[in-house]
Amino acid sequence: MEILLIIYILVFILFALLLYSVMQIKLLGMKVKDFWDFIEANQMLDKLYRFAKQYQKMSPQEQIIYLSEAERIFIAFDKIPQELWEEEYEKYKQVLKKYNDIKMLRWASN
Repeated sequence: MEILLIIYILVFILFALLLYSVMQIKLLGMKVKDFWDFIEANQMLDKLYRFAKQYQKMSPQEQIIYLSEAERIFIAFDKIPQELWEEEYEKYKQVLKKYNDIKMLRWASN
């Protein structure tokens, strides 16, 4: 009986924390889906940042993949207040620089 009571209390606390976090996201003027997209984009930003640092020359197929993933990141980051991703700004700037370089290379080759 005591174990069941403890489980109910833990489930209630978990539910309360979930509601509290959703409420905080709403108070910032964001949608929960936008925040989830930001979390996923933040993970992809780390991957693209490492990729941008390692590879100077990319194949045309790698460039297209990089451009499409970078655009998804930019869209997700635009929907979130900048205060939430200040720590990731340098990575964002590096990915944006590589994005612009690839766009200019592709534009010049056409």
